[in-house]
Amino acid sequence: MMSLSDLHLLVVDDNKQMRHVLRCLLRAGGIVKVTEAESAEQALGVMRASPIDLVLLDWKMAPIDGLSFARAVRWNSASPNPYIPILMLTAHTETSRVEAARDAGVSGFVKKPISTRLLFDRIAFALTDTRTFVRTEDFFGPDRRHGMFKRHSGPFRRTTDNDAAEPVDTLDLDDLRWSA
Repeated sequence: MMSLSDLHLLVVDDNKQMRHVLRCLLRAGGIVKVTEAESAEQALGVMRASPIDLVLLDWKMAPIDGLSFARAVRWNSASPNPYIPILMLTAHTETSRVEAARDAGVSGFVKKPISTRLLFDRIAFALTDTRTFVRTEDFFGPDRRHGMFKRHSGPFRRTTDNDAAEPVDTLDLDDLRWSA
């Protein structure tokens, strides 16, 4: 089992002070292997040079913002690790932004100002997340559906997924509706 001191995190933020604050918070929590990048290009170089366990990514960066970086990590065929957990950091937490980050394939969202407890809760969730990755024409990332609805009684979540009137207790693994 991995301990916090074994983790290697990449902090991607164009603000030097924010990178310093994050590094201090992470070290205080026991994460000592922290690499910093001030741009998306530099972050990709770091990811190619050494294995990274998780990316902490700021949304507002220039010239490439965090959303574009997350999409590039997930979609680019030259990406060093399209399955890496990515946590998006931002002060802009409107629903539309959270949805845009989720749709870009990020694993989680951390609002600024950062709470140490929330940061470590999100890191723990991202590192232990068991959601499968889904690839469609316009999305690649962790399954955006968190769990099943309590009122759901069958294997499919959408009403159009299941033509049977009664709940089904077995699945046909060759059913094309299950392929990503």
